[in-house]
Parts: sequence; structure tokens; C-alpha cells
Amino acid sequence: MADIIDARLIDRDETSAQEDAPKELPHNLEAEQQLLGALLYNNDAAARLLDFLRAEHFFQPLHGRIYDAILTLVDRGELANPVTLKTRFEQDAAIRELGGAGYLVDLSARAVNAIRAEEYARILYDLYLRRQIILLSDEMSERSHGADLSDTAEKQIEAAEASLYSLAEAGEAQNDLRPFRQAVTESLESIEAAYRRVGQLVGVTTGLRDLDNWLGGLHRTDMLVLAARPGMGKTSLAVTIGLNAARAYRQIRDDTGNVVDTEGAVVGFFSLEMSREQLATRVVSEQTRIRSNDLRKGTIDRETYLNTVVPATQQLVDLPFYIDDTPAISISQLRSRARRLKRQHGLGLIIIDYIQLMRPSGAKRTENRVQEITEITQGLKAVAKELAVPVVALSQLSRAVEQRDDKRPQLSDLRESGSIEQDADVVMFIYRESYYEQKNKPDETDQVAMEEWQEKMSRIYNKTEVIISKQRHGPTGTIELFFEPEYTTFKDYDRIHDPRDVH
Repeated sequence: MADIIDARLIDRDETSAQEDAPKELPHNLEAEQQLLGALLYNNDAAARLLDFLRAEHFFQPLHGRIYDAILTLVDRGELANPVTLKTRFEQDAAIRELGGAGYLVDLSARAVNAIRAEEYARILYDLYLRRQIILLSDEMSERSHGADLSDTAEKQIEAAEASLYSLAEAGEAQNDLRPFRQAVTESLESIEAAYRRVGQLVGVTTGLRDLDNWLGGLHRTDMLVLAARPGMGKTSLAVTIGLNAARAYRQIRDDTGNVVDTEGAVVGFFSLEMSREQLATRVVSEQTRIRSNDLRKGTIDRETYLNTVVPATQQLVDLPFYIDDTPAISISQLRSRARRLKRQHGLGLIIIDYIQLMRPSGAKRTENRVQEITEITQGLKAVAKELAVPVVALSQLSRAVEQRDDKRPQLSDLRESGSIEQDADVVMFIYRESYYEQKNKPDETDQVAMEEWQEKMSRIYNKTEVIISKQRHGPTGTIELFFEPEYTTFKDYDRIHDPRDVH
């Protein structure tokens, strides 16, 4: 009996050892050899691989060096074949172990059809990604078992997401130098896309006619700053723009059913000041035409609730509008969550309310707030470029505005850092004359003054100026919007506009 037990223990130990033994990383040496053979046989095949396949994607380091050497010769306009590569690898210890320079001849003999070279390259790239995922998994496992208390689980999750996103994007066209003809082609495609869209906009619509006319929509990779003093309605305008973009979202498909473009956008709204419930109440107020204060207090009758509020909320639930109300969110957290949203739902617009409530990515905040704001604005611009979406960032203004007779904001009023102006592609200010005029209400005993004040307030009460003070690719100037403070919403100003006014 003891012998039987010992035998079973031995078998179990051997099985356990086999399970615990590290598995070989996925690779395909034969595919690597046949791809290199195809490149040596026909150098023209290399042109189709330059955008995604690099030397480090080969499992066998020698094959990566041979691939690099082939590309170097092709780039010089020279012929890459076993003869021209021979002198480069005669002293390579790895190739000597495989038979010396004759190994290059063997590779040529293994060549696949040049037409299939890209297919083989895709196979090798997929295997490379699989190896990276395994290595990342091992790295994160070891890091999670670490004893460093400052390396929190949240930081580890952000690092893992960043690495996975980099892997997911690595196969796309790299951000290296490209010929100008490619930039022109991309520009032409963008222009053609505008003609396919309603309103012929290149960027994401704001849903506001005059703002779209001036900006051409919100452009991918742009960072747009919307700044104002408290009480001017910058959050309201940001929510209006986000909702309009979400309502306009649709996919444009070609005759075969493939998505070739989109209108509107999937919106990610990062609210650092208001909770998602407060934001939702604002949206319901705008949708139902019921004052948000009445909604919050519940001073509505049951009939209004059932016949107006409930149907309105049902129309809103399916909008591609996502809210993150994490307070004091860092740039790294925002980037990580935006990547995830784009990967899962196709993010097309980011809105942040507001810059001064964000914190930099470092573990500790510095005493230099200007330096922190600089890191934040540079980070937001980097997110816009990395994810190829417009980023609308709200900003507070300094109190210097209040000390001038003309209280229209200027670029110098941007609070805490000139980097906001420097990093932004567009800077817009909100100015409501009625906000200041209502503080000048005369004594009710002065009837003449009161009538003049009331007449002026009736003219300016709903009028808001949006001052475009900076725009890299368009005009600057002032447009007028209609603002309803009761419902916290902006609309087009109620008058006939000549489109030529914006030029």
C-alpha cells in the first residue's frame, strides 16, 4: 500500500512540476525565415511592411538584425540579397552557429511569394503582441506581490491599462516622419468627409449654428479652452455642446456596410465640480423645460412627473454621453479612463470641468501651482493627439476681470498659467453683460432710472457673448448665443445670420 501511495505522490509531483514549468513564448521561426526569404528575393515587398513591422517583433534576434539590415539597404536604394548582406554578418556569432553566411542563402531558398509577405508579417506581429501580453502579465503579477506601499493598486491598474493601450495602438501607423503627400491625402479625405456630413462640418458639431460656422466644428487632436468667471454659464455651455454632439452621433457606412465616418460624437464628460446626479438634473431641466430648482426640490405635481419628466428621461438614457465625477482627477487617471472609453465605445469628444480642479500625475503636489497647471495643460493636449479627439477644457479666470470697467475677458485673464493659452488650439471666453448689470439695479423709488434699467435688462438678459480670442486654424471674433438661466441651456441667438459675417 505504501508503495502505491508513494507512486501516486511521485506522479502528482511530476504532473505539478510540468504544470509549473514555464511555457515557451509563442513564436514561429519558420514564418520568420520565409518572410526574410521573400524580402531577400524581392526587395519591393519591404515597402508594405514598414508601417507596422519592426526588428524587435521577431522572436529570433538574428532574424530581427537581418530584417533591419535589409531595410537599411533598401532605404539607401541598394540591393539587399545574400551577397550584399554577407559582409555584414560574417562576424555575427549567431549566424556562425547556423552555418555562417550560407544561412542567408538558405533563407532565400525558403522565400514565400512576395504577395503573401504582408500576411506572414501580420502573423509575426500577432505573435509579438501575444508575447508582450504574457510578459506584461508576469510583470504586473510580480509588481502586485511587491512590498512598496507607495505603489498602490490604483497606480498598478493605470500602468497596466496604459501598457495594454500602447499594445493595442502599436500596430497602427507610427507617429514618425511621413511624406507630405500623405498629409495632403489625409486633408483631402477630411474635406471629402465634410461633404458627407450634415452641415458640411469637418469636426464634431457643437449643435450651435454660429459656433460651428466659426470653428468648423470641434477638430480632432485640438484642445479647446472655454474660460469664464463664476456664474457666466461655462458648465452649462459645455453640457449643451456635449449633449448636442451626443444627440447628433451616428455612423456613416459605405455601400458594403463598413463604417467610413461618424457624425456627432460619443462624449466623455469629466465633472470635477458637480456630481453626475447634479449634471443629470440640469440635463432633465433643459429637456423638460422645468426649472432645475423645482426638480431638485420636488415641487412638481404627479401629472408633470409622469407625463413630462419620465418620458424625457427615457429619451436621454440611450445617449452616448458618459460622466466621470471623480474629484481632483489626475492627468494619468483621465488618460487611462479615456483610453478605456474609446476602446469600448468609440470616444469622440472629451469635456473637462474644469482645469484648476485637476491635479498632475505625480504622487505629490508641488508648491508651484503654475508648474502643475503647465503639466496638466500639456497632458490634455497630449491626450487629444494620442486619442485623436477634441478636448474641451473649462477654465476659471482671475479676478482682474472684475477690476476693469470693460469686463470682457482677455487672454491675460487666464488663471495661474500662460501655458493654458500656449497649449490651447482655441481659447473662448463667455461674457454676459446682464450678470454685471443686475448688480446695478437702481433704487425702486427712482422710477425713471428703474424703467431705463428694466428696458436694458430686457434687451441683454438672455444675450451671451462667446469671444473667440485664439484659433490656430480660423478667425477670431465674437458671436452671440441665447442663454436661458432658468433651464441652464444655450441656443442659437434668435436673429437672421449672414454666413459671410464669420469671414
